[in-house]
Amino acid sequence: MGKALIIGAGGVASVAVHKCCQNSEVFEEICIASRTKSKCDDLKARLEGTTKTKITTAQVDADNVDELIALIEKVKPDIVMNLALPYQDLTIMDACLATKTHYMDTANYEPKDTPKFEYSWQWAYRERFEKAGIMALLGSGFDPGVTSVFSAHAMKHEFDEIHYMDILDCNGGDHGYPFATNFNPEINIREVTANGSYWEDGKWVETEPLEIKRTYDFEEVGEKNMYLLHHEEVESLALNIPGIKRIRFFMTFGDSYLTHLQCLQNVGMTSIEPIEFQGQEIIPLQFLKAVLPDPATLGPRTKGKTNIGCIFQGKKDGKDKTYYVYNICDHEETYREVGSQAVSYTTGVPAMIGAMMILTGKWNKPGVYNIEEFDPDPFMDALNKWGLPWRESYNPVLVD
Repeated sequence: MGKALIIGAGGVASVAVHKCCQNSEVFEEICIASRTKSKCDDLKARLEGTTKTKITTAQVDADNVDELIALIEKVKPDIVMNLALPYQDLTIMDACLATKTHYMDTANYEPKDTPKFEYSWQWAYRERFEKAGIMALLGSGFDPGVTSVFSAHAMKHEFDEIHYMDILDCNGGDHGYPFATNFNPEINIREVTANGSYWEDGKWVETEPLEIKRTYDFEEVGEKNMYLLHHEEVESLALNIPGIKRIRFFMTFGDSYLTHLQCLQNVGMTSIEPIEFQGQEIIPLQFLKAVLPDPATLGPRTKGKTNIGCIFQGKKDGKDKTYYVYNICDHEETYREVGSQAVSYTTGVPAMIGAMMILTGKWNKPGVYNIEEFDPDPFMDALNKWGLPWRESYNPVLVD
């Protein structure tokens, strides 16, 4: 049915490649491209002979628009799946505009030199993508991504009005390391050490990093401490859920993780300000990333489960209603299936599904869109089919 150019070769990209190859009727051809071609070749070697999908590989610097344009013109994909770093969203979008190719990513743009992420930079492309007749789908991971589809599902099927929404992201996995991150260390640490924020009564409320803490008992995981963070889907959902009064995002962290992170902050290792070391300029956080375990290697060590979902409060037929929709994912099961732990799996599967929505024409509208702006039903069905079945509860414990 179509051809995808997948940019990136880390943990999420590996899962997405595996799932595309399981879905050969839609993904007849894929090209895996990265700055390090050997990683792409390794993925190809693992999957060739197990799938009908034709796999090719390429080297590309995703910071270089001309290189990206040349590769897209050579491969001629129907869609570019951006599974690289958020820093590279805009260069890849520029290349897609120049070649009139559909675009999809899993996280919004973030400048390298500023620990700030918001959709304004990508929303600025709306008119140009519309005029070019191509579509950009933003945030087709889990959060953002599935959490946003859950919101569209709740709006369509469960509520007349949604007033309050809490997104709960729990990783109950244990990899055995004293300190490691389950996705890109640089992005993870920048996110956790930034000020928190939530949307209430039409405006942002800012908090100190990790200032707001709650405890929640997660099904099949247990009781965990979770902390309020700023997260990008709150920005788009605040615009796309009519009448919403408050949206918050919480993520769980263990005491060991937070203790190590505080020590690293205290000695300056999480800084993104360049320093001179032995005649060279380095960025401490990038150096720290280099010495920490690669998240892509955590799969064989990680045990436990993730539990990620959304709790809604609102009204249906004039009556108060609560609703919880969520997914539970097992680290060991995902490793057996695709060789990756569940944090990569829960992002890589929705990346494949989002691309599939575009390639099959189920979602097809020129312009730049967040994922909750489309009919959630085919995506929700695909979650059940492709490895992330969802559950629901009509009497959840609420977060105070």
